[in-house]
Amino acid sequence: MRRKVSIVGAGNVGATTAQRLAELDLFDLALVDVVDGLAEGKALDMAEAGPILGYDTKIVGGTDYGITEGSEVVVITSGLARKPGMSRDDLISQNAKVVGQVTEEVMRRSPDAVLVMVTNPLDAMTELALRASGLSRFRVVGMAGILDTARFRAFLAAELKVSVRSVEAYVLGGHGDSMVPLRGVTSVAGVPVGRMLSASRLEEIVQRTRDGGAEIVKFLKTGSAYYAPSAAAAQMVEAIAADRGQILPCAIRLDGEYGLSGVVMGVPVKLGAGGVSQVVEVELTPAEREELERSAQAVREVTAVLP
Repeated sequence: MRRKVSIVGAGNVGATTAQRLAELDLFDLALVDVVDGLAEGKALDMAEAGPILGYDTKIVGGTDYGITEGSEVVVITSGLARKPGMSRDDLISQNAKVVGQVTEEVMRRSPDAVLVMVTNPLDAMTELALRASGLSRFRVVGMAGILDTARFRAFLAAELKVSVRSVEAYVLGGHGDSMVPLRGVTSVAGVPVGRMLSASRLEEIVQRTRDGGAEIVKFLKTGSAYYAPSAAAAQMVEAIAADRGQILPCAIRLDGEYGLSGVVMGVPVKLGAGGVSQVVEVELTPAEREELERSAQAVREVTAVLP
């Protein structure tokens, strides 16, 4: 019997995550959504793509959380997406109730699962799921830094006309306007990015990274990003379920790391079977440390309004 991964929420992010995982052909999938027929229809569509793309992944969909029983990893994408002019933080009141209920439902069926949080505002929803689940902080991980880092790397690669594979970078902090792209460790084929770009141009790219989600929302008008977010979520699931031991920037509640405690922040972590096995502390410049502390304060202010 293959291991099971469940995705709650069959909207753009959830369904695209399921499709990416199906194509890995490593585990079987359950897709759940409150809208009758939505998850079932998308699961059937994905299953029918299997013979064409060459995967044997078994995919079931429905409204009943019973199909998620025995999951090794559960990805939670449920909730409202951002609309133009709406910040991630504006979503907290609408999405807190949804995430709390979803967490309770999946934990009844899969008490040993690792939870991968995708719903925004990401840091606050990760904290909420941590409280609702009663799990160790190492088993509730938010998808944030991978996406933010990918945007930073994409913008730098486009600016420097190099492959994205040549750009090494990390974006830490809250998944929002206070995120902290680490200029000090960003490099292209080992060359510090500061030698390749002017300080002013680098700061423009940093700001575009912070505004990356809002930029897409502005274009789409009726939805938010899902190709890159689903790729980030799928990478996390693969690292956990396949026990990769991969170091990725993810949101976790800190307990003294980086001098911060009791706040969910994006930091590099080692992901494998059972969730996070290590929080990796990257050396920060004094300016980056100040930015990270400001980001932590911004996350605390949002988290403070959780029910």
